[in-house]
Amino acid sequence: MKFNNPIHTGTFNCKTSKSKLAAWTLMEVLLVLAIVGILVLLALPNFTSIISKAKGKEAELQLNALHMMQKTHFYEKSKYGKTLESVGFQQEKLTTEGGKANYKIEIVEASNTGYTARATAVVDFDGDGQYNVWEIDEDKNLEEVTKD
Repeated sequence: MKFNNPIHTGTFNCKTSKSKLAAWTLMEVLLVLAIVGILVLLALPNFTSIISKAKGKEAELQLNALHMMQKTHFYEKSKYGKTLESVGFQQEKLTTEGGKANYKIEIVEASNTGYTARATAVVDFDGDGQYNVWEIDEDKNLEEVTKD
């Protein structure tokens, strides 16, 4: 078939070629996926401690925010608040309740001279049965009581 188009002067072959296209076989793809899966399983334990540390930062930030609210409450009323509501702290919805927070914040004890607040994980980050716990006091001594 010849074209009289001035742009295209070559011939066009309507027959399909019988040559095979270069492609991956199903076995090759499955083998690569299996190798990647094994590598991920080998690397995952190394990352659980990093994940726990990152989630621990959430507890630190929440307790530091509560500390600032407790200080404000103390300057206004000359005593520390005994409940989260009294200092104006609002607990974000927990992951167990469909929210985003991994830690339950609570005021363990409070008096005119001091307080202790605790952040307890509601998720076992590394699956060992221990839940991460952080505490803070009126002097802003932040401590990881139980490591996960």
